[in-house]
Order: sequence, then structure tokens, then C-alpha cells
Amino acid sequence: MKRNLLIAVWFTLMTTALFGVLYPLVVTGLSQLLFPDKANGQFMERNGKLVGSRIIGQNFTGPGYFHSRPSSAGGGYDATASGGSFLAPTNKTLIDRVNGDELRFRTRSGHFTRSCGISGSLGRP
Repeated sequence: MKRNLLIAVWFTLMTTALFGVLYPLVVTGLSQLLFPDKANGQFMERNGKLVGSRIIGQNFTGPGYFHSRPSSAGGGYDATASGGSFLAPTNKTLIDRVNGDELRFRTRSGHFTRSCGISGSLGRP
């Protein structure tokens, strides 16, 4: 029994060291070596001041890009303006907004084959 406990503790410590310390260090080192310009987040500076990252918070509008979920923060990425609408699934305002979002998406992407729009009855098409 004591031997099994010691093996379990040893195995836990070894896997923690291997996958929690050694592996992340190797991956970080390789990324710094192979991709030094991208490994640290592609930071942007303006007038010598750090203003953000080139890969976070981009407002993609082209058809080849993934469209993120709608946000009430708009295109400005204002976290203080973001939040839920608290509208019920049967609320006409929500239904109209979702149908409008779907129409805008289908117009941009050219996918007009099947409508997933919401009718007024419990969100069923």
C-alpha cells in the first residue's frame, strides 16, 4: 500500500514537472526562436506608447473572416458598453434584430440558400 502511494505521488510530481514546467518552457523557447516577431503578441506602439495588439480586437468585415458574436459595444470595443440585452426569446425587438443580423450576414457572405430566421413563436423557424 505504501509503495503504491509513493509511486502515485512520484508519478504526479514527474508529470507536473514534465507537462507543467518543461513542456511550456520548450514551446515558449521554440516560439521565441522561430517566430520572434509573433511570439510575444504582436504589440503595436504609437508615439512610443503601447496601444494594443495587431491580432486582438480586430473588426473583420471581409467575407473570408469569421464573424464574431454581436455586441452592443459596437465597433469600438468599449467593454463598459457591452452586456446582455435581457430580452426574452419571444421579444419582437430581439427577433427583428436577429433577423436583421442574419440578413446582413447572408448579404455579405452570399449564403441565401436556407433561412434560419426566427419567427414570433418561441424562436422556432
